[in-house]
Amino acid sequence: MAAQPSIKQLKYLVALAETGHFGRAAEACFITQPSLSAAISELENLLGAQLVERNKRQVLITALGQEVVSRARHILREVDELAVVAHAANQPLEGPINVGVIPTIGPYLLPDVMSRLRTGFPKMQPFLREDQTARLVDLLLAGKLDLALIALPIEEAGLEEMDLFEDRFVFACSPDNPLTAKKKINIDDIKDEKLLLLEDGHCLRDQALEICQRAGWSKSADFQANSLSTLVQMVAAGIGSTLLPEMALEVEARRRDSIAILPFENPVPVRRIGLVWRRSSARKAEYRKLGAYLRGSLHPCKAADVA
Repeated sequence: MAAQPSIKQLKYLVALAETGHFGRAAEACFITQPSLSAAISELENLLGAQLVERNKRQVLITALGQEVVSRARHILREVDELAVVAHAANQPLEGPINVGVIPTIGPYLLPDVMSRLRTGFPKMQPFLREDQTARLVDLLLAGKLDLALIALPIEEAGLEEMDLFEDRFVFACSPDNPLTAKKKINIDDIKDEKLLLLEDGHCLRDQALEICQRAGWSKSADFQANSLSTLVQMVAAGIGSTLLPEMALEVEARRRDSIAILPFENPVPVRRIGLVWRRSSARKAEYRKLGAYLRGSLHPCKAADVA
């Protein structure tokens, strides 16, 4: 049987591809630079092909090297999954777990989620990362996150979704807006409003735009925010109106003297909140159990009716 690459060699090659520098790759792998360089050379000799172009200015991964790196990442993820499967069989939902969350959920739901996880799964060690949806999806697919708490749907073939609950949208405006004469408003009522939205990249912007388009809205403001907090401040300053998710009201709309919050009539526009993980994950049964636990304890009046 022909000699095969070792796990260490594959790990060193991936580190080199990610850092683009022998010294930084060696540091990331906790070995010396000569040792890493020798391991890469041995791997090239073993495969009978050049994987790395070396010169004094930069390190370049060859076309074949890129293919080997891609396959090496997959192999390393599978090796990691072996340990995960063995551990999960004896100790489900214990130990470290890397969780991503989007900025329009994190500040409003995480305190409640973390409190409930400490109660329900005291031996779980969640490590959190907040980022926009596209970046979290990339990290999930790359194996750098285990699951993510985001707005659905994602429609990515490599990921599995689980609905937790629906988060209703409300209309936020200046207290002197004529619409405040109503107890509830219809979506069509906002078609002539000067609406403020989040900047590109936030999924909440896309969801808000979809609602606006249903209302026939076309009057946008020359302003885009990078947070819901900034949007609320702009509304309070009389610059325009906006759509807010209900979960954010306790934090962002505590002072009702500066902004007015109006609910929508039925059918109320909503966003779906759920968990997402890799379809190939060895821990997906655990994640479904976690999702069922959260679904039963978070926002019970809005819990998703999903089998």
